[in-house]
Amino acid sequence: MQSLLERVKAGEILISDGAMGTFLQEKGLKPGECPEAWCISHPDVVRGIAAAYVEAGSDIVETNSFGGTRFKLKEYGLEARVAEFNRAAARLAKEAMGDRGYVAASVGPTGQIVEDEGGEATEEQLYEAFREQMIALAEGGADAFCIETLSSVIEASVAVRAAKENTRLPVICTFTFELGQRGYRTMMGADPARAARAAVEAGADIVGANCGNGIAQMIEIVAQIRAALPDVPILVHANAGMPVLENGKSVFKETPADMAARVPELIAAGAQIIGGCCGTTPAHIAAIAKAARG
Repeated sequence: MQSLLERVKAGEILISDGAMGTFLQEKGLKPGECPEAWCISHPDVVRGIAAAYVEAGSDIVETNSFGGTRFKLKEYGLEARVAEFNRAAARLAKEAMGDRGYVAASVGPTGQIVEDEGGEATEEQLYEAFREQMIALAEGGADAFCIETLSSVIEASVAVRAAKENTRLPVICTFTFELGQRGYRTMMGADPARAARAAVEAGADIVGANCGNGIAQMIEIVAQIRAALPDVPILVHANAGMPVLENGKSVFKETPADMAARVPELIAAGAQIIGGCCGTTPAHIAAIAKAARG
């Protein structure tokens, strides 16, 4: 099988997976419970979620490791289990995918703010946290990293460097943008072009955007990234629309058909890997796959 990078660099459109967190909640994950711990306590559930996306048509499935750094696991008193959780996360996704596609190891932000952006964490502390997580994910069998939901270009660059300097896996790096008076920006103020350029300069192979927006908004974000980086593959994981509160719960109302209808525009804007984020399900991914593959 060709590598993930070979296929996107050849111009192929690949389908990623959908939400993990909201899916876990449906399966019984309680508020305040550590999602990554389910890789050990509920392996069949985690493997089953990945398998559902594979059956829906995903070429790429992500691991249940978004909050798998030492910083995030410390919130649950589980920081000593970084290697255990991340190895298991990669192994379970690999078991679900088999040789039909690729496992992208999900690496989310640490929740820390670096000194240069007004926080207390050093870049060295972030680097060590990412390095520890990424080595375990690679050992578990991941094919690539998906560093995602970033708002800080500094943290993103540190994460990309940690991946590149400690493993041989390709790196995807995506940011979350919000629309304000100055256009689309991360919470730290970076526009799509600046954020994507910073990730590539650090060594990222694929860039993009995830979360924060529905698929319609992602079209403009992708167009801005493509204008800045004509030759770099772009990944998009859009939410199933913007959340609305119903009975105290966030509900995502965009249907599979709604999302599928915008896929041709997303591809025309420059997206080459398309999946979903919050609120998306295997049904959404199946519809996206059908729209992308014709």
